Amino acid sequence: MNLFGDNLKYLRAQKDISQQKMADELIVTRVSYAKYEEGNRTPPLEVVKRISQYFHISIDILVSVDLSKISMDKLLKMDDNRILFPITVDKNGKDNIEIVPFKARAGYLAGYSDPEYIEGLQHISLPFLPKGKYRAFPVQGDSMPPHKEGSFIVGKYIERVSEVEDGKTYVIVSKTDGIVYKRVYRKNKKENTLMLHSDNPVYKPYEMRSHDLIEIWEYAASVATKEFQPEDLNYESVRDMFRQLRIDIKMMKPI
Repeated sequence: MNLFGDNLKYLRAQKDISQQKMADELIVTRVSYAKYEEGNRTPPLEVVKRISQYFHISIDILVSVDLSKISMDKLLKMDDNRILFPITVDKNGKDNIEIVPFKARAGYLAGYSDPEYIEGLQHISLPFLPKGKYRAFPVQGDSMPPHKEGSFIVGKYIERVSEVEDGKTYVIVSKTDGIVYKRVYRKNKKENTLMLHSDNPVYKPYEMRSHDLIEIWEYAASVATKEFQPEDLNYESVRDMFRQLRIDIKMMKPI
């Protein structure tokens, strides 16, 4: 908890408030609060939640990132349980699209909330994309034709499971499966349970519960590193392309 205590001390200094004022905000004694900063006592979960909400910084960042070494401007403010989300921006202040390389897929699970890790990723800019936060993920396997292994899916960040639309494709980052790209359906909307389908019928659909989810990225664009071959465009993949096209056309509003 030393890092947590150092972060707490740093954040309090940024607000220029006393330990007593901070203790009052957290509904604890000043002596208890001082021990949190010193790392001599671990605060109860409810107090950690209050600290997270007070500073608008997620718990995972509070306990794993040295906040004194990063720019708070490079954290994207969110409304959900991950209150801050690390991003990179260009010299004009516009969001970059970070690229998660194939070899770094496993590392992403450990570094997704670490601003220094995100800062170290290569990035691109695609100005034709609408407003939003985007990231590029590598395709693995042959479960989602015509996207070949080595291609990249550019996804738009989705804050809540409730925003998932049945039949659309998403990059799912989870504790159980790592990074996967699937066609998603909401099986149980009350419990936020998802059914993940592959467009390749060889692979059976499977269920994923909300507590296993880390991030959800809605398909926005793809970058192919190899030329498509005629056999890539089989009946099933063409049918799915046209089905998605019909959905997109219905959603278009007349100007």
